[in-house]
Parts: sequence; C-alpha cells; structure tokens
Amino acid sequence: MIKSIKRSACAIAVIGLSTLTGHAQLMIQRFEPVGFSQVTITDRFWKPKLDKVATATLQACIVQTEQKTGRIRNFEKVARKQGEKHEGIYYDDSDVYKAIEAMAYSLKNHPDAAVQQKADEWIDKIAAAQLPDGYLNTYYTLTGLDKRWTDMERHEDYCAGHLIEAAVAYYNTTGKRKLLDVAIRFADHIDSTFRVTNRPWVSGHQEIELALMRLYHLTKQDRYLKLADWFLDQRGRGYGKGKIWDDWKNPKYCQDDVPVKQQKEITGHAVRAMYQYTGAADVAAATNDAGYLKAMTTVWEDVVYRNMYLTGGIGSSGHNEGFTEDFDLPNESAYCETCASVGMVFWNQRMNLLTGESKYIDVLERSLYNGALDGMSLSGDRFFYGNPLSSAGNYGRSEWFGTACCPSNIARLVASLGDYIYGRSEQGIWVNLFVSSNTTFAVGKNTVPLQLETNYPWEGNVKITVNPAKKVAYALHIRIPGWASNVPVPGKLYQFTDTNASNVEIVVNGKPATYRQEKGYAVLDRTWQKGDVVEVKLPMDVRQVTARSEVKADQNRVALQRGPLVYCVEGADNNGRAYNILVPNQATFTTKSHQVLDEPVVAIQANLSIVEAAADGLSVQIKPKSITAIPYYTWANRGKSPMQVWLPNRIREVKIAE
Repeated sequence: MIKSIKRSACAIAVIGLSTLTGHAQLMIQRFEPVGFSQVTITDRFWKPKLDKVATATLQACIVQTEQKTGRIRNFEKVARKQGEKHEGIYYDDSDVYKAIEAMAYSLKNHPDAAVQQKADEWIDKIAAAQLPDGYLNTYYTLTGLDKRWTDMERHEDYCAGHLIEAAVAYYNTTGKRKLLDVAIRFADHIDSTFRVTNRPWVSGHQEIELALMRLYHLTKQDRYLKLADWFLDQRGRGYGKGKIWDDWKNPKYCQDDVPVKQQKEITGHAVRAMYQYTGAADVAAATNDAGYLKAMTTVWEDVVYRNMYLTGGIGSSGHNEGFTEDFDLPNESAYCETCASVGMVFWNQRMNLLTGESKYIDVLERSLYNGALDGMSLSGDRFFYGNPLSSAGNYGRSEWFGTACCPSNIARLVASLGDYIYGRSEQGIWVNLFVSSNTTFAVGKNTVPLQLETNYPWEGNVKITVNPAKKVAYALHIRIPGWASNVPVPGKLYQFTDTNASNVEIVVNGKPATYRQEKGYAVLDRTWQKGDVVEVKLPMDVRQVTARSEVKADQNRVALQRGPLVYCVEGADNNGRAYNILVPNQATFTTKSHQVLDEPVVAIQANLSIVEAAADGLSVQIKPKSITAIPYYTWANRGKSPMQVWLPNRIREVKIAE
C-alpha cells in the first residue's frame, strides 16, 4: 500500500513509483548527492590527505600491483593465451579495479598526467583480457573456464562489482568509455547468465549489488536495477548451502540465513554486511520498497545501538572478521577492519539519502574521521588492516598485505571525499560534512555557487557563502552534528558524562538566523542573494564519554572526544607509557597545538594521574600528571607504542607493568 505524504516546506524530492512489481511500496523522501566531480576541495585538513593519496598511496598501490605482485601480469597472461599460470589469490583482480577507482577520484583532486597514463595502460590490459561473451576474471580464465560460475565463494561477482565501480568513477572523471564499455559487457553477461534464466546464485562476498546500482544511476538502464534487486532476493533461501556456508562458516557469516527483507540483526563478516546493506539501501531508494527500508532501519539500529565502537569501527572478532554478540566490544583484540569502516561510510550515506535524516551522517562522520582514516598512515604509504582501540605496544602499520583490500579501499574513500559533502534537490541544498570546498548547485533555472570555509575539525567555525546571479528561494539544510547536541552517537551505546556544552550558533549576514530544525538539520528557508553569508559556530569542548554498562570492556573507563574526533593516549607522548594513567573525578582539560610527525593537530592536555609501584613493591602510589592525548587516527605513526582510547577511572582497572 502506498502511503501518502505531505510535501514539506523544505521540498525534499519525492521519488516516483517503482517500475518493478511485487514489492510493498513506500513513498520515500530523499535528495541526491552532489558527485565528487562537481566539488573542489580546498580544506586544510583534507587537501593534504588527498595529495598524499594522489602521490604516496597510489604509488604504493601501483608498485605492489604492477611490480611486487602478479595482479597486472595476470591480465597480460590472459591476453597472451599461452596457458600461463595464475599468480596470487583468486580475488586479486578486485585490487586492480579499486586502485583504478582511486586514481579516478584522485585525478579530479590532483590532476596527474602520469597517473592517468598508468590507468589507461591498465585499462587496455583489462579490456584485452575480456572474453567475447563479456566474461572477465583472470583466475578462472587461467585455471579453467569450465569451472567458472560454479563456486559462489570465489568472488567472481565481487571482482565484477569493483570493475563496475572503477569504470563509473573513471568515466565520471575523464569521460573515457573504454573501461565503462568493458563493465557494461560484463554486467550484461552476468544478467543473461543469472537473472534472465533465474539460475540460483548467492554472492559469497557482496559488492555486485551496490556496483550495479552505480551503473544503473549512470546509464538509466533498468536491467541493472532489476539485477541488483534479484541478487539481494537470492539470499536466505538455502542456495548457499554447500557453496558458501559449511564447515566453520554458516549462513549468518555471509548474511544468508534469512531473506534480506526479514533481517533484523547484524551478523557475520562485517565488510560483506556493509556492502550488502549499501546495495539494499540503494535499491530501496530506487524502488520505494518498504521491505528493504524496514530491514535496513532495523539492522542499522542493531549495529549502532549495540555493536559499534566509539571510533565508528565495527567487527570485534578476527575469527570471522565480523560480529559476535551484542555489546561484545573488546579494545585490544578489536578487529575493526579498515574496509568495514569504509563500508560504514557507504551505507550511512545511502541511509541518509534514503531518509533525509542527519543521524546517518553523524555515524558516517565518526567512521570517516576515526575508524577509516586510522587505516592509512600519515605518510600515506603504510596501512592498518585491523584498528584496535588499545595496544600494549606490539601493533604496527604494514606496507602491504597478502589480502590487500584495505590500502586501495581507504585510498578510494579519501580520494572520493567530494561525494559526501553536499546533497541537493530541486528546491533544497544540504551541507552534510564541514569540509572547505566549492561547488555550484542548480536551483530551478538558476545556478548557485557555494563556498564553504572552515578549519574543522580543529575549530568549530563554518562559513558558507552563496552567490546566486539573481535572487533565488530555496531551503539550505545545515547538519547540526549529534555530538554538538549532547548525543555522541544515535541510541545510548555511548553518552557524554556532562550535558553542559555550549550551544550551536547560526547567523546570516551577521545577525542571528531564523531557522527550523528538521531531521537533525537547521533549515534556513529564505530568498538568497549574491554575497549572503551563513556562519555556524559549533562547540569544541573536550568531552568525556562513557559506554553502556553492558559493554564490559569499557566499564569504569572514559574516553575523550572533541568535535568529531576520538582521542587516545599514546606512549610516544607520555614517557612511553599508556597503561598507568587514571582519570580522576576532577580531571581538567585544555587544548594545545601539537605535531604528530608533520601532521598539525590539536592535542588535549589533560591533568590526570599516573599510578606507579611504591618503593616497597607491595603497594601503588598515585601522582598527578599532565598527559597528552592525540587524535586516534594519528597513532602508531612514530613506531610501535602502547596506546589506549578508554582510560580507567578506578585504580583496580589499571595495569602497572608495561
């Protein structure tokens, strides 16, 4: 049944009815993202990171992909048709595609003829490896095509999905169609092989669904939407038994235990789950399917209310690279795969577009600035696979991994930052992230250049200048972060210890603004003219955070947060110690300018206590001590060192020895 809704004054675009049949439907309010190719980033925090990705990170990906591993050689071997052996792991093609996707985004942010030439070289080799029927997978082409599409766990469709994403991104940046045509032929091959013939197939590692939706939005070809929906509908029907779940794996491991629209809790492998739910949210937005929307909302609450780390990381267990039980959030053994935090950014963006609610961007921001960004070193060429919240000093960054999904994944996320800053509808503009940048919106027949200036996340002042050629009426939606309204995360998994932070201030042309609050946004609905300036002042107090009592690992502990950033204490700043620190009841905090290598940060100077063994060796003594806390994303860049996010506030929780 279709629910009618009243168009609100903020004029969010309402999607038309689905062209698909057999779905419960819901009129969904949403807006469209402004793509990275339409945004120029000038931000003092992010621009250096985009430049690092364009140079150091991409260079690391190129060297590893082309020289130190056989990923590119596999495509060359297929083209030569000489019966040569496949090198590496069966899913290695995907890393090539993700690297090209990162190159595509980076070429917009940091034009580089050499990088574009390298991408074109790789694309030529990829195209040469495609079979006449559209199939493209170096593992099966080199090991035996008679086995293709026989093993759901062998990531054929996963690799295809990353090919499609790379092709869409490269076309959007360069306008070149060669890789896009390759991706279209492969997508058509998959559609003909499975959906058209209704041949049962469950993707062992979800990715094809969200990729097909990107292709659908670019080409407007309905078959890709239908195929994405078909893949989702295959799950939970027993088709994966003996194919992707047996032995130690089970249907929950790959979210195949019940049909997607009936899923209510997060289970299994974290990255697979994030990619699946991203695709499902995309399909829900395009089809108005209330079944998907209900499932996505329920599962999202299970993740955020009971299974998410303070950093926005997810997946506590290395055993299944994913989830265990509610509130099982250990710190030192936290898995928190970088790719899972990247997936959290993807999924929460889609949920925001689907519902228009800012709480999803609150979670996206938390994952982006903490759990995901931590996965890349400040130098851009060393990486984390997992991202623990505590370390005894034996955890370090790596140049590469055997399974190398994380380096190219964090590279493409950072390089595509422009995708996540703004949204638009016919009569509204949304500011989701506070990143200095320029873009231009179309409002009716009018164009509205917009400039955002800020020193976020170090400072809370945001200046938005709009310059329409002539007066134009529209609603400007500015996200009010939950953390600025005493809500660190949606739900009550984490809470601030105090609620006396400063208020958010919004002024227009120097005068207090008149606005309404709607779905977490301050909505300024007015007629705008050239030179209008909106200023937002966000409180940047140092806040102490506690976790729900059910989170055993964080009992009698507090964490520090300032703005969107989670902080940690690292031995490199505190005489090599991090486990002897105690947060007294009357702790005080100030901030200071600080450097972590060449990264300028705002550090927290905390007047805390340290616990040391007394001279008799039988007791402890507590001494006041000034402690430096740094943003979590910067730790482990100065060698291996002990680190803690959650600091004890009771002495019985303290480890003396380090």
